[in-house]
Amino acid sequence: MFFIEILKAVFLGIIEGITEWLPISSTGHMILVEEFIRLNASDAFKEMFFVVIQLGAILAVVLLYFHKLNPFSGRKSQKEKKETMSIWYKVIVGVVPAGVLGVLFDDWLNEHFYNYKVVSIMLIVYGILFIIIENRNKNRTAKITTFKELSYSTAFIIGIFQVLSLIPGTSRSGATILGAILLGTSRSLAAEYSFFLSIPVMFGASALKLLKFGFDFSAMEVGILLTGMITAFIISILAIRFLLGYVRKKDFKAFGWYRIALGMIVIAYFAMR
Repeated sequence: MFFIEILKAVFLGIIEGITEWLPISSTGHMILVEEFIRLNASDAFKEMFFVVIQLGAILAVVLLYFHKLNPFSGRKSQKEKKETMSIWYKVIVGVVPAGVLGVLFDDWLNEHFYNYKVVSIMLIVYGILFIIIENRNKNRTAKITTFKELSYSTAFIIGIFQVLSLIPGTSRSGATILGAILLGTSRSLAAEYSFFLSIPVMFGASALKLLKFGFDFSAMEVGILLTGMITAFIISILAIRFLLGYVRKKDFKAFGWYRIALGMIVIAYFAMR
C-alpha cells in the first residue's frame, strides 16, 4: 500500500514539476490526472498536498537563481546588490494584488471554480489568447528586456494579470507571461519575472494550506508529501531550463495550441464519463 502511494506521489510530482512552469495550467492537468491516480488519503490531505507540493517546485527557482536573487552575495558590488534589491521590490509590488485577493477568497474560489467546466474553458480561452497575442507581436520589438527597464507601475500591472490565475485552469505563469508580453516585455524577461513572482505566492499559499490542515501528519502522509515535493523539485529544474531555452528561439503559440487541445480533452472526457 505504502509503495503504491509513493509511486503515485512520484507521478504527481512529475506532472507538477512540468506544468507549474510551462504556461499550460498545472490545475488543468491535475484535475484530469486525479481521475486516474487517486491518493489513498483524506480529502483535506489531498487538497493540501496539491498546493504544498509546489514548495518543491519553487525551491528549484531558488536554487537556479540563488546568485541573481541574493542581495547579500559577497561576489556582488554595492551597485549589483542594489539592483538585486530592486528586483525583490518589483516582485513584492507584483505579488500584492494576487496575494491580497488570494487570502480573502481562497475558500470561495475553490468552492465555485474548482471544477472541470471552468478549468477546460480557461484552458481554451487562454490558449486562444496566446495565439492571438503572439501573432500580434510577430513583428514587434520588445521595449522592456531587463529588470532595470521594468518600472514599478508595469510590475504592478503584471501583478494584476496574475490575479486572473486565481481561477483554476488559467495558469499562474500563463497569466503573468501574457500580461508581461502585452505590456512590452521580452519573452525571456516575462518568464523570469513569472518565476520570481511565484516565490512569495507559493510560499504564502503553502503556508495557508498547512495552517488550515494542521501539522498532525501520519508517517504515510509525510512520506507522500516529501516524495511529491522532491520529485517536483527535480523535474522543475529541467522544466525551467527547457522553457528559458525555448523562449529564446520560439514564441508561445505551441503552448496555446496545446492548451486548446487539453481543454477539449477535459470536456470530452467528463462529458462521456
